[in-house]
Amino acid sequence: SGCTSVPRQKQRRSGRRRSGHTPGRDSQALSALGDFQTLPLEIFQMVLNYLSVKDISMLSMVSKTISSRLINYISTSSGSRRLLLQDFHRPELPARREGASILEHYKSLGLLLKRCTLLLPTRDRLKYVHKVLSGVSCFKLNGCASPLHCLGLQCYGVFLQILTAGWDELECHRVFNFLWELSNLARKVQTVVSSKPGSARRLELRIRLYCRGVLLSPGSHRSDSAFWLTRILKPWPMVNQARLLYIIFGPVSSRDGHVVWQKMIEGPTDETSLKGLADAIKLLYGTEAREWTADDVISLVDELSVVPQEWLMENNARLLLLSGNSICFTFMASKAVNGRAVELARLMVFMALVCEKDLYCMDWAVKMMQKVCKVFSTPWERNNFLQCLENTFAHMLMDMLQAVLSGERDEEDSSFLNLFHLVNAQANFHKEILYMAVGNNSS
Repeated sequence: SGCTSVPRQKQRRSGRRRSGHTPGRDSQALSALGDFQTLPLEIFQMVLNYLSVKDISMLSMVSKTISSRLINYISTSSGSRRLLLQDFHRPELPARREGASILEHYKSLGLLLKRCTLLLPTRDRLKYVHKVLSGVSCFKLNGCASPLHCLGLQCYGVFLQILTAGWDELECHRVFNFLWELSNLARKVQTVVSSKPGSARRLELRIRLYCRGVLLSPGSHRSDSAFWLTRILKPWPMVNQARLLYIIFGPVSSRDGHVVWQKMIEGPTDETSLKGLADAIKLLYGTEAREWTADDVISLVDELSVVPQEWLMENNARLLLLSGNSICFTFMASKAVNGRAVELARLMVFMALVCEKDLYCMDWAVKMMQKVCKVFSTPWERNNFLQCLENTFAHMLMDMLQAVLSGERDEEDSSFLNLFHLVNAQANFHKEILYMAVGNNSS
């Protein structure tokens, strides 16, 4: 009987080897769980319910085994209910232990999934994240019935911002392509940029909110924003880039959030309506946007000024002022180089008018004129520009005076106000020139 017992033991050992198990593997996995190895899986998941998302995120870094258990937990119904909060239509969460907003919650969740999927290839990470988030309808481009009052896309944006922080450019390209295909954005953007402006108002609004909330998440680094905005615009011809830029950053109605296409055409607008467009232009012109040349940005600004029709020159001037000195000078210098002295003179007059209306220092306009004058290659070209400048002041004053004398009045008496501002603009502009001339002579 002693002889027969030995083969049985050998048989059992060889059976273990044939089934693919090694004696130390299970014990190594258990030891990687630390003190949690004594707990059944159900109890382990119950313990997680008492931890904050940040604590769970820290726990995921302990070992690969714990990270795997956390991935399983996130996929369970109880884990989804706990982690995928969907109270997007109120600015704050109900009172909770952490007292954090729902945006902070999704930042923490982004860090948790970043750490849990650390060892996976980018494609697999994106598939897993999509699987986890696919049940949240407010994360989809057309998923929410009340998008203007929803924080869903912003939460998705901060989640992605944390998830992709530190990823190299190739990985971020994959993220963009994944989201672009997932949302079918190519077809939707094609629809709005090729249709009559305003004919697809709801789709314009959805694209605007998705791009601003998800891809251009507020609080992103400038280099990240430049990367995502470049990805959004670059696949399209320049005319469509300008349309798309206006849809994403142009003025909207305070009543229903839809893009106001006639704002730049019907009358002078304010800084608030132009700030988004100006910030986007500064971003593309900055050093962070490596794929854009100065000529690209100037062409885009030129194209933007006729979306959907030619803007009032005052609105052009205000946009350039808000875009900063560099882009403003480059834009005006390009007109000087190309012999467009009349256009340049008119733009210069409206810049002086905007400085007067918006309380900018008038010496800025005069110094800008001086810099532009140095661009002209001959004295004749420079003198011709200065003559055009004075003629433009005179013609505009006569036109406004005629409007006042004809008795054309509206509720705000805008014709008289415009004349008042232009007279003051001309006086202050020439005053700064006289100061400069007298100062130079004295020195």
